[in-house]
Amino acid sequence: MSRRVVRQSKFRHVFGQPVKADQMYEDIRVSKVTWDSSFCAVNPKFVAIIVESGGGGAFMVLPLAKTGRVDKNHPLVTGHTAPVLDIDWCPHNDNVIASASEDTTVMVWQIPDYVPTRNITEPIVTLEGHSKRVGIITWHPTARNVLLSAGGDNLLILWDVGTGEVLLMLDDMHGDLIYNVGWNRTGSLLVTTCKDKHVRIIDPRKQQVVTEKVKPHEGARPIRAIFMADGKIFTTGFSKMSERQLALWDLKNFEEPIALQEMDTSNGVLLPFYDPDSSIVYLCGKGDSSIRYFEITAEAPYVHYLSTYSSKEPQRGMGFMPKRGLDVSKCEIARFFKLHERKCEPIVMTVPRKSDLFQDDLYPDTPGPEPALEAAEWLAGKDAAPILVSLRDGYAPVKNRELKVTRKNILDKPPVGPCRSHSTCDANFSRPSLEDLLEEIRSLRHTVQAQEKRISDLENKLCKFTNGTA
Repeated sequence: MSRRVVRQSKFRHVFGQPVKADQMYEDIRVSKVTWDSSFCAVNPKFVAIIVESGGGGAFMVLPLAKTGRVDKNHPLVTGHTAPVLDIDWCPHNDNVIASASEDTTVMVWQIPDYVPTRNITEPIVTLEGHSKRVGIITWHPTARNVLLSAGGDNLLILWDVGTGEVLLMLDDMHGDLIYNVGWNRTGSLLVTTCKDKHVRIIDPRKQQVVTEKVKPHEGARPIRAIFMADGKIFTTGFSKMSERQLALWDLKNFEEPIALQEMDTSNGVLLPFYDPDSSIVYLCGKGDSSIRYFEITAEAPYVHYLSTYSSKEPQRGMGFMPKRGLDVSKCEIARFFKLHERKCEPIVMTVPRKSDLFQDDLYPDTPGPEPALEAAEWLAGKDAAPILVSLRDGYAPVKNRELKVTRKNILDKPPVGPCRSHSTCDANFSRPSLEDLLEEIRSLRHTVQAQEKRISDLENKLCKFTNGTA
């Protein structure tokens, strides 16, 4: 009798576990908008969740440590005039988040480290260029301040958030609604899926489709696609018989998948979350109550099923923590933030180890918060891999860094022609420069934020005092 050889992998025993009840975020009215985005974005400082909101669109931002029941008057981020459809934290600044909305705009927000006392209503910058709702936003992985948005007008727009201007506008590439957009590791290529059943690989700076695949999955339901670290493409979709499928494609031969697996007949779109450090793909379906995970390897059969985390409650959305936000002392390799109807439940994925020492094999150096390129360098054709950081001593989030938006302004130009009035051209009269005015505005903003924090602290003390005397 031949013995079955068990594949060696350090991730064969990854298991998921929900946190205790007091570490969940309770009493959150999660958005009921019909849209296939994750509705939740997480980084090492904050969790952001798209919520129900009367008269416009809103999302809530909570410090990670602020678990338990959320106050019904907790401040929201409320600048949009129609429902928010997607949110994404900037990978290079943990206090900056972008939001996309049905109101056709994209807004970028600076979130303070303290909890503000009132709703945040003023974005740092509003990006207007789409003519229909904007359903997808994603930041460039290595270039500072580069943000991509995709709208119902079938347009892809790349923005320089630092100036509020359009860098590139990719039109005439998609004939129908864009389902999802993903960057490769260096940000030199995009992969998109579309209602016309094409998966396209796009070079955004050359503004051309490098290659495409028609009907990677035969079914009519939406397809999702993401880049692997080695340049392969991972897709999820549906067969003709409405069975959910996953596939792995090599761009050297985009005709046939190098791996194809069928799973079940549920109708929820599978959202793939990818960890390039461990080469694990996690699949979460909206409306599912499980998370399946697979290891991707360089040798056939390429895609290896690992396990399934199952629970009783279906998920409304899902957030995925970047690697630098994980607890390395507990051998945590992934953390999800599962949205229920009225709460957000963190789910921790760990690899059991006996030793308390740092596990080098589980935690290779991972992308840190420093951008490798400026927006202008990337636009000029330069590429760079992410700047990596070690997690050996854990990761300490950096303090609040303010995003500065420098708009090009006609006022920057010197006046043309001779000055007629002596009174306005007096040599003794010195007009303040634009830099001086901006510096004064920044100073005033810091003063207001400090006073808001002071008011908040006083209100908290007053609450404790009144509760104590009651």
